[in-house]
Amino acid sequence: MIDHISFGVTDFARSVVFYDRAFAPLGVTRLFTVPPEHTDGVQVTGYGDTAPWFWIAEENATSGTLHIALRASDRESVDAFYTAALAAGGSDNGAPGLRPHYHDAYYGAFVLDPDGHNIEAVCHNP
Repeated sequence: MIDHISFGVTDFARSVVFYDRAFAPLGVTRLFTVPPEHTDGVQVTGYGDTAPWFWIAEENATSGTLHIALRASDRESVDAFYTAALAAGGSDNGAPGLRPHYHDAYYGAFVLDPDGHNIEAVCHNP
């Protein structure tokens, strides 16, 4: 089981705006920003539901495409994630819909974040 994930971004402020807005429909919020004196001045913040488990930092930007899928409680939340992510500056990488090649109840949406990482919201409920 994964406890948390961290990756570097090229523009911290832009990424914070994106993730604040894109994750809100999924009930994921920014919970903790590490004081800069604890990170040698690097900007670091964590998102989650009850504890931070998704971290971004403005150093050593992760290169290549990273794919992260967050589970949504219902299909409406997947739709809301997609709309919010696009409005926050993300790019379409797969509109909300069924993905029967995975399984019959796989309903997902894919958006590229400001650094081009593939961020997905998925619901496995019919």
